[in-house]
Amino acid sequence: MTMTITMTSSKSLSAPGDRLQDYETEDGAAWRVSALKKVSYDVMVQPRLLDPANPALARAVTSGAAPARRLIVIDATVHSLYGEQLAAYLASQDVEFNLCVIDAHESVKVMDTVFEVVDAMDAFGVPRRHAPVLAMGGGVLTDVVGLAASLYRRATPYVRIPTTLIGMVDAGIGAKTGVNFREHKNRLGTYHPSSLTLIDPGFLNTLDARHLRNGLSEILKIALIKDAELFELLAEYGASLVEQRMQPGEDAAEGAALTVLRRAVQGMLEELQPNLWEHQLRRLVDFGHSFSPAVEMAALPELLHGEAVCVDMALSSVLAHHRGLLTVAELGRVLDVMRVLHLPVLHPVCTPELMRRALADTVKHRDGRQHLPLPRGIGDAVFVDDLTQQEVEAALLMLAEHEQAPQQPTLRGPLDLGV
Repeated sequence: MTMTITMTSSKSLSAPGDRLQDYETEDGAAWRVSALKKVSYDVMVQPRLLDPANPALARAVTSGAAPARRLIVIDATVHSLYGEQLAAYLASQDVEFNLCVIDAHESVKVMDTVFEVVDAMDAFGVPRRHAPVLAMGGGVLTDVVGLAASLYRRATPYVRIPTTLIGMVDAGIGAKTGVNFREHKNRLGTYHPSSLTLIDPGFLNTLDARHLRNGLSEILKIALIKDAELFELLAEYGASLVEQRMQPGEDAAEGAALTVLRRAVQGMLEELQPNLWEHQLRRLVDFGHSFSPAVEMAALPELLHGEAVCVDMALSSVLAHHRGLLTVAELGRVLDVMRVLHLPVLHPVCTPELMRRALADTVKHRDGRQHLPLPRGIGDAVFVDDLTQQEVEAALLMLAEHEQAPQQPTLRGPLDLGV
């Protein structure tokens, strides 16, 4: 089975086509340069990617030329699990390769690691256009390699092979690259999508349960803002998806795995493509990402990215309930699914002061507006721009009560802020 999604977008200054316009000013001549940059890339689900009988990876790394030379940047854990299989596959395709092995995790998602990749690219002699670097690992690894590729010779192509669930449904399929700077999440980055992303669910067989849940959090994000059917699949099969490592098969839960993966990727790409360069700062996929950057960095290394996102989604869902956007029953279902997936809804770093700073930084990031997505029912969302600190503190209080008695949460009625 192969699923291919081709992403196409354009970036322009002000004109529908490439042109140079000259005009006069009071002080002399002036020129305006207008250009289009067309971007097209493929996202493909390719089971058994390292099987020599599967030509998908060979097509990505050989480009029809033999022998081919490729630099492969690979996560250290992935290398220990799949390094020999990868080497055998490449040897069968007559590919000469060098490995750059990175112990990729959030604490090393910094510019020093980007420079390590750039050093490897320079030492290998990566050409500018026709020998894409291969990035194989989780979201941290693909973000780092993407940033390095965007900087090296001002844009070098690369191919992503995400090996974590969060990489397959989020970090590995968009246009953004990034690393952390000081206490800020992804503060440095570029827009530089890979020419191809190859998704093999088989890699999830060796992913631990916590990292599977980490990825399911980003899938839950898509479900809550735009896909009620996906939410129902998570509610019914969430625990089984973790137990069975998201592997497709014959029974209902195994059959749900592929459907969940496909719907998550499709939903994410549907939101990204019309706004790939983020000219529009009202983005539904920012649900769960208004408070979570500050929470994740403050809790580092205790929380994974998806776990911090889930804390944000829980807080945002309570805020939606207080505003009458979610009923008591709907909020209860949202929190129940989070509990079934063993995802956190609160963390000790979530103080009112941290939430205040988090929202203030988000407002700067969104150019002076909150543009805060809140769920409206399950499978829809709205934006708000007038969230108050009082509402945030009331929501934190409710989540704290939920943590103390998760089976019988104290759910306040709409606009009953409890303060």
